[in-house]
This record gives sequence, C-alpha cells and structure tokens, in this order.
Amino acid sequence: MIDFLNMEEKLIPHFKDGEGAIGAKMFADDANRILRGRLAPGCSIGMHCHETSSEIIFILSGVGTTILDGQEESLLPGQCHYCRKGQTHTLINRGTEDLHFFAVVPEQ
Repeated sequence: MIDFLNMEEKLIPHFKDGEGAIGAKMFADDANRILRGRLAPGCSIGMHCHETSSEIIFILSGVGTTILDGQEESLLPGQCHYCRKGQTHTLINRGTEDLHFFAVVPEQ
C-alpha cells in the first residue's frame, strides 16, 4: 500500500524547468514512479521527453493544460492524459485554483 494521506508533500522548484514549484508526494522504485501532485495557479511541469517511460496523468481537481508533441488540450477532473514513450509533453495550471493530479510513470 502507498499511503499518500500520511506522506509529506515536498516542494520541487522548477520541476523539469517548469514555472514555480510542484508539490509532490511520490513513491519510486526501479519499475515505477507514482505521484500525487499539486500545481498552484501559474505553475507548470516543464516540457520534457519520455525516452524510457510513458506517463499517465489523471486530474483529481482543478483544470490543467497539456501540450503533447505540439498539440494543446485542456483537462478537467476525471479526465486522463497519456504520454507514450518517446513523446514530449508538459502540464500547466492556467486556472485559478490548485491543480491536483495523480501520475504513474512506468519504466519500459
């Protein structure tokens, strides 16, 4: 079991050269990274390529914007973004409230 409720959130400034900071509760082993994340308004995860992994991002609350290989899309709570191995993407909070999400990054 991974207990995100009792895990301390760590602030990571300029994650992947993004704006502001990401609040992260993360579990990692040699096979996966599993993250409960938070981006404040105006913050982002910088554009990056998934060379050895894919990523699945599920929006819990707030409104997110992703750019995947140059294509922009908005994400609402209950929607999921999928970045395949070899693709490049970013996650941005252009909304007015914190963006809460759950992400899984399996190594391939």
